[in-house]
Amino acid sequence: MAEILALGISHYPPLSGHDDRMATILRRMLQNPDLPAHLRTPEGWPEGMRAEWGEDEGLSAAAKHRAALVGWMERTRAALDAFRPDFVLLWGDDQYENFREDIIPPYCIAAHEKFTFSPRADNVWGETDRVYELPGNRTAAKMLATGLIEQGFDAAYAYKPLHHPLGHAFTNAIFYLDYQRKGFDYPIVPFAVNCYGRKVVSQRGGVPAFDKAESDVEFDPPAPAPWRLFDLGAATARILAESPYRVALLASSGWSHAFLTAKHHYLYPDRTADRRMYEHLRDGDYDVWRQYPAQAVEDSGQQEILNWLCLVGALSALERKPQETGFVDTWIFNSSKAFLIAPPG
Repeated sequence: MAEILALGISHYPPLSGHDDRMATILRRMLQNPDLPAHLRTPEGWPEGMRAEWGEDEGLSAAAKHRAALVGWMERTRAALDAFRPDFVLLWGDDQYENFREDIIPPYCIAAHEKFTFSPRADNVWGETDRVYELPGNRTAAKMLATGLIEQGFDAAYAYKPLHHPLGHAFTNAIFYLDYQRKGFDYPIVPFAVNCYGRKVVSQRGGVPAFDKAESDVEFDPPAPAPWRLFDLGAATARILAESPYRVALLASSGWSHAFLTAKHHYLYPDRTADRRMYEHLRDGDYDVWRQYPAQAVEDSGQQEILNWLCLVGALSALERKPQETGFVDTWIFNSSKAFLIAPPG
């Protein structure tokens, strides 16, 4: 029988850059021409947001935010190294990177032989020519796709990339788990989820276009329903539990994103909704997750939480509660971040 380690982290892009740029997304959202006048300066912001912005436009808060995130990345990496998996399966979103107008699958398993990718330019590690070359596990990926299809999940799969070597939800997870640059040599099986749904093509998987009204945007079909991804994660865990592999299942995403939260004028995430879902996860209230409405996901800018729905479904199928969880919230750094470690046994 297999053994399974469950993990959850964030792939927050600004963590790979320098502290003075960590609030860049907020600064961009301040350029929204429809932003109410009282929100254009800190004087009109919620008290907690003003305090985090401080007297140095978030620079001091950025250092604290980084320290909290890196601390959790190191704890997660320690759990991964102690487990020594045969491969790491990563649930992550593709934000108009590999999947574009030609096809947007609801979810897709990358059964590649290998993956080659590099950090973005001007990164915090000062790397200009670093190349990661990681093996995949095509045999295991095909086995999983076969099992899911046989159980009624019409899983897409691919043997090579389409438009992009590997989306940042996956590459950043590896960069951050290797934040201290001691090496990362575990084979990976990326499992892409169409989290952005109605905004994946219309918004190019990124920030809203302020040059047109939302009523003029031609939205895409929705993302898979939360309950379906929960069940997908549960089926994945059951299939892998019957396999010969030691597997780390990892969800990679932030939760509520400011640039997806229209009710907050795209300035700050829905920290309240995220905290509520975090507490249910921490306490093992998995049915609440499965029953979470798709509309609530969109209203709170929580599109990327769909990656975690796969992980929570897996935890439910394994009848396992997390051993460690962490929640790193913010007003000014775009997204709430959650962390989870749930070892076997």
